[in-house]
Amino acid sequence: MAQPPAKTPPSPSSPGKPSAEDEVFIREIDEAVRQDDTAQFLKKYGLAILALVTVGLLGMGGYLFWDAQKEAALEAESDALVSALDYAQANDFATAGERADPLLDSETPGIRTAARFLKANAALEQGDVTRAVELFAQIADDEGAPQALRDLARVREVSSNFDEREPAEVIERLKDLAVPGHALFGSAAELTAIAHLEAGDRQSAGALFAAMAKDEELPETLSARARQMAGLLGVDAIEDVEQLLEEEAAGVPRAGVGGNGAVGAAGAPGR
Repeated sequence: MAQPPAKTPPSPSSPGKPSAEDEVFIREIDEAVRQDDTAQFLKKYGLAILALVTVGLLGMGGYLFWDAQKEAALEAESDALVSALDYAQANDFATAGERADPLLDSETPGIRTAARFLKANAALEQGDVTRAVELFAQIADDEGAPQALRDLARVREVSSNFDEREPAEVIERLKDLAVPGHALFGSAAELTAIAHLEAGDRQSAGALFAAMAKDEELPETLSARARQMAGLLGVDAIEDVEQLLEEEAAGVPRAGVGGNGAVGAAGAPGR
């Protein structure tokens, strides 16, 4: 009988599993492929990446430089403003105005607003009313300036050349400030009331003076003056008669009516 063929002994490696030599060879191929992919990627996108990194670094450096320059410029402007204020306090308004000149168009709202106020006040002290009014108007129209300072500048603008304005212009310019509760109600209302008087509108003037007299937030001297003016115009502005008598007995000063009539009593120049 024929003998069955002898069985071949099994390989030391399990079927489907590469040998140790094969694993080394595969890893070498895989590494080579990765290196080739990296080389191809760098070849294709390397310059673009380098450009982006360079632009980013330059941009960061430029920002840091700009920020440092801006901070230095702000510090220099602050020093110049302080110097101008020092000269103004020393009553050297000519020098104060000169020191404020470079700051009038500063990119920093606070700096240019303060400089314009200083320059305007210096101009008034030197008798240059036209220049002062121009600067006050610039502040009032500057949307970057704080609203409270814009309102104050508007009052100063009107009061600086009140004599040269028509009553209707004064009333229109201050109408939103001459209302009870506004921080500048006293000043704006007094100017507006005088304008009403000069326009012949005694009723509106009396109503404003009465409102001022009843406003407990206003300085007593201004309230007393408003009470007098309201009384002269036939408007009762006294809410508590007993309190008023006590104040008069205590010597609370009350402004009198000036020689120029109502306008003089209110502290505004006659026309």
